[in-house]
Amino acid sequence: MKFSWLGACAGIGMLCFAGMAHAEDDAQVDCKNAVTQTDMNICADRDYKAADAELNVQYKETRATMVSWDADLDDDLKGAEKALLKAQRAWVDYRDGECEAEGFEARGGTMEPMLVSACLASVTRERTKQLKQLADGLGN
Repeated sequence: MKFSWLGACAGIGMLCFAGMAHAEDDAQVDCKNAVTQTDMNICADRDYKAADAELNVQYKETRATMVSWDADLDDDLKGAEKALLKAQRAWVDYRDGECEAEGFEARGGTMEPMLVSACLASVTRERTKQLKQLADGLGN
């Protein structure tokens, strides 16, 4: 039992070290010149994270517009913010399913994460545009 515990601790330590080394490698990847599949996967993930950050900013702006819109309506006509939340939750399910399906083109291969991340970035940027159009339309 004593040896198993030591082995487990050593294994966990090695995983933590490997994770730190991987994080350092991620920071050094030049996405303008990505050559290896690992680098391309990292870059696609970075692109998705950037798109997601843009989406979150736009969602907050659109939600604020919907709250403002609701504030100007009679109680029996309110519901813009609630409708936005319902739509966004449905969109998240759609995004995840759509991009998981696109990943099947390289299922189990080293390219799968890149395909999924690229899809996530593309679908997310499209949603950001839709949210902006919605907010702009309500602002008129």
